[in-house]
Amino acid sequence: MSQFFIFRVLAFATLILTLVPNTSGGTDQRTPISSSDVSAIRALLERYRTGWLANNADAVRGCFTVDAVLLPHHGLQPVVGMAAINEFWFPESSTKTTITKFVQTIDEVGGEGGLAFVRGTSKVGWTVEADGKLQHWRNGGNFLAILKKRADGKWLMSHLIWDDPPNQQVN
Repeated sequence: MSQFFIFRVLAFATLILTLVPNTSGGTDQRTPISSSDVSAIRALLERYRTGWLANNADAVRGCFTVDAVLLPHHGLQPVVGMAAINEFWFPESSTKTTITKFVQTIDEVGGEGGLAFVRGTSKVGWTVEADGKLQHWRNGGNFLAILKKRADGKWLMSHLIWDDPPNQQVN
C-alpha cells in the first residue's frame, strides 16, 4: 500500500468527519459510534459484497444513499448520484459482466455521531462475455467508504473511494 494512498484516504476521512454536518437527527457528533453501529456497518458491507456476488444490481444500489459519490481508481472522474452510479456499474449493454469473486477485508471501522468510515482491502474477479467470447479479469486494492446514518437508524454508504492497479486479464 503506497504512503500517498494512505495519506489521501486519511485526509479524505478526516475532512468528511470534520466538515460534513451531523445527519443522525440530533445525535452529538462527538459521540463515538456504538458496537451495534459497527455491527450494522459490517453487515452493510457484507450485503454490498454478496450483492455483487449474486450479480444483483438492486442489492448493490441499496447499499448507497441516493446522492452517493464514487471516487474511482486511476484518476477517473467522480461518479455522482444514483443515476450516474447505475450507468457506471450497470450500463445498458450487450456485453454481460458477471462477478465471480469478491473477497473483502475490513481493517478499520470508526466514526462519530451519524458519520462513519470503513477502511479495508478487496479482491475482485469477473468475466466479460461479448460476441460469444469469454474473458476473465481480476483486481484487488484498498478502499475507504464513508457512511451516513439515516434518521431511521439505517447506515448507507455516501462515498466510496478505491485504489488498485489496472485490471489484470486472467488467461
